[in-house]
Amino acid sequence: MDVTQLAVERAINTMWKRYEEPLSLDNIADSAILSKFYFSRTFRAATGTSPGRFLSAIRLFRAKNLLLKTGMSVTDIAYSVGYNSLGTFTSRFARSVGTSPGRYRLLSQDGLHALGGRPPQPGHRGTITGSIRVPETDKPIRIYVGAFRSPVVEGLPAACAVLDSSGGFTLAHVPRGTWCVHAAAVAMRDLDPRPWLRKPLYLGRGERLTVEPDAMPWTSHIRLRPMSTVDTPILLALPELDNWGAPKLTGVA
Repeated sequence: MDVTQLAVERAINTMWKRYEEPLSLDNIADSAILSKFYFSRTFRAATGTSPGRFLSAIRLFRAKNLLLKTGMSVTDIAYSVGYNSLGTFTSRFARSVGTSPGRYRLLSQDGLHALGGRPPQPGHRGTITGSIRVPETDKPIRIYVGAFRSPVVEGLPAACAVLDSSGGFTLAHVPRGTWCVHAAAVAMRDLDPRPWLRKPLYLGRGERLTVEPDAMPWTSHIRLRPMSTVDTPILLALPELDNWGAPKLTGVA
């Protein structure tokens, strides 16, 4: 592992340990022992996103955990994960997870999930096809594939599909624009009974694709790999990550 990679990992470890503090870019760059400007470029190259967005993802991920495993109020959770405004926390949580903090807690308690199919909306749409390759494993898995605006997996995908093994996928009715195709493979048995500790077995991201209507399908081939330190937390409420026993998501949104 090179020195730059180690520096980025030091910074990420600092974020995980001190996410409740008002960390500035200077603070995070100092933990990496790099200049602020060089650190920002290096961090984005390694993770696909900025230090600020990575820190925000950690805070919201921690908030999800607290909503699931404690009886703390939403206000107390907001302040405990580093936000000084309940309104800012609530809006960012809803945008990133796909539902409000209170509703997320209720859905989880009811055994439901926040990720659901959405009917195609009016307007010009395209299609993304491709394939997923998963490392050899003897564990039953489920693979979630979705088109997102951001390198960070957050908010509801524009289109999604579910696979039970390596193979092809189709994302239909994808709106015009530039998209990142993300995939996550989760275990279907031997799960930790504590939802907040469950993590995907494998992750992968395809090339950014610009979708235009009335054209040939765009293709994205993704090879999944084990999670690493530089992967941002998944904020989306995937059923097998957060709500074991939820109905299987089927088809394409």
